[in-house]
Amino acid sequence: MLSRRKFFQVAGVAASVPLASRLLLAQDDLGCGNLPPSIANLKSLRDQAKPISVEERQERVERARRLMRENGLDAIMLIGGTSMKYFANIDWWLSERTFTLILPAKGDPFFVSPAFEEDRAREQINRGPFAGKPDIRIWQENESPYERVAQGLKDRGISTGRLGIEETVWFVNSDGVAHADPSITFTSATPVTAGCRMHKTQHEIALLQLANEVTLKAYEAAWRALKPGMTQHDFSRMVSQAHNQLGFPGSAGVQVGEYSALPHGSIEPQKVEEGTILLIDGGCTVEGYHSDISRTFVLGKPTDKMKKVFDIVHRAQSAALAQARPGVEAQSVDAVARKIIEDSGYGPGYKYFGHRLGHGIGMDDHEWPYLVGGDTLKLEPRMSFSDEPGIYIRGEFGVRLEDCMHITEDGAKLFTPQSPSIEHPFGV
Repeated sequence: MLSRRKFFQVAGVAASVPLASRLLLAQDDLGCGNLPPSIANLKSLRDQAKPISVEERQERVERARRLMRENGLDAIMLIGGTSMKYFANIDWWLSERTFTLILPAKGDPFFVSPAFEEDRAREQINRGPFAGKPDIRIWQENESPYERVAQGLKDRGISTGRLGIEETVWFVNSDGVAHADPSITFTSATPVTAGCRMHKTQHEIALLQLANEVTLKAYEAAWRALKPGMTQHDFSRMVSQAHNQLGFPGSAGVQVGEYSALPHGSIEPQKVEEGTILLIDGGCTVEGYHSDISRTFVLGKPTDKMKKVFDIVHRAQSAALAQARPGVEAQSVDAVARKIIEDSGYGPGYKYFGHRLGHGIGMDDHEWPYLVGGDTLKLEPRMSFSDEPGIYIRGEFGVRLEDCMHITEDGAKLFTPQSPSIEHPFGV
């Protein structure tokens, strides 16, 4: 459920570990030896993924500039992260050494880079819409990058303007610029960055579609190889192996038995036995776009209570899907699912369903907007979300069903079929 950086050990971590981190680490945890037939027989789908073009990124930049003008911003400040990748096709890690892109509403952008990183910066910049002769302002280790930012804004006549700060920018960065030029007014860049990113193009929808299809195939292949006595680490490893066979690194957090009642799981050792419930949650990336799927199932025969809870969650997921359509408030999608769960005896409020119904998904596995109580934003076509109701009974088990969807002119459409039953999560 939110992403952004550094790397935790995949084995045994729950879904609370950021998905972007789990994906990278999955590659180091693939194991050796012969693959189960259900995984070995998978074929790569890599050739179906079409990269985002320079022209598409140029269109994003122009939309960002329109939103800046509409929101009274003179420029926005980006540092390493998915927004910089989204607009500029630059992969840059977050560091105490400031590397930033300043994108003005009018005029050319400029970059501020550590001097020793200039060559790498130019290489990355030349992959995107600002290729050619970019304005790169370098700073040595004994100099201030913030003075370079302030001077760049002054050179563009906006040193007394309004600078939008992207949500991942560290305080030290914005505070440094504020001290370098106290005349600058700071505000949020979210109306611009989220304003662009929350509306997907057909190409982005296609990448999300492929990512979710890949993960569902990986889950099913691992499920078919599941045997009593395996640990949560064994199953997680098979999910990673299956993703790898399909051509895209991916992983899943796996929780067994009573630990499935913890929405983001536990690091405690867990073993799969006949009759135990498993909750898995994870995904992969395709050209930078995320999948996010949860499945809950039982190895062997479930109890009547497990089947009953699964049915309630399934109905809640279906109700949310039916509610999600253009013009309705985001909070209403959460509300219809939560009402079914409460009316079935698992309430009130967040007692058994302790998290929001869904989050936006795209280049981050959690991004704007969110399907949560209190959010009055009206849904629009080409928005994409997770639909993930759950019931968590502490000390017993939990059930969560998660598929991602996108809003169309007529309603919402899932990227993947719903799980039909707790015994057969991928159909007969």
